[in-house]
Amino acid sequence: MDELGRKTVEEFKQASKNPVVAVLDNIRSMHNVGSVFRTADAFLVEGVVLCGYTPQPPHRDIHKTALGATETVDWIYTATTLEAVQQLKAQGYRILGIEQTVGSLSLETYTPVPGEKIAVVFGNEVEGVDQEVLKQCDGCLEIPQLGMKHSLNISVAAGIVLWKLSEQRIIDLKRG
Repeated sequence: MDELGRKTVEEFKQASKNPVVAVLDNIRSMHNVGSVFRTADAFLVEGVVLCGYTPQPPHRDIHKTALGATETVDWIYTATTLEAVQQLKAQGYRILGIEQTVGSLSLETYTPVPGEKIAVVFGNEVEGVDQEVLKQCDGCLEIPQLGMKHSLNISVAAGIVLWKLSEQRIIDLKRG
């Protein structure tokens, strides 16, 4: 384990975080929630905001996929995603919906501003990001897809988006 460079819980808590927050808008699946926690841990994001009826830790089904990431990644709950987005905006976050909309940017064309605080909103497995929440977003990103379905499971979408928002930081760390 030492050779893998894994952080302890305390080292994780003390580490400089990627200024990204994942906002989960009424996610139904506990496995999706756990997976997002695990991905948030992998990319050292600031935290996760659980909104509406999104399940909250502790729960064995969340824990099963999070593999302890609910202990490392900071998280809060808000009654509505709209409330969460308004709070994050007030704290200086750029709010980006992860949704296919008119005018959305294709993810590969997006370059985050270094150090900019970003909150990414992932929508419900069936309905996507709530329309009222989309109205509050500073923009939307969509994941380019080449197949027939043009939709991804939220846990997969979160992995792709959080990777993209962490990519430059990872490159910089590897360069030393």
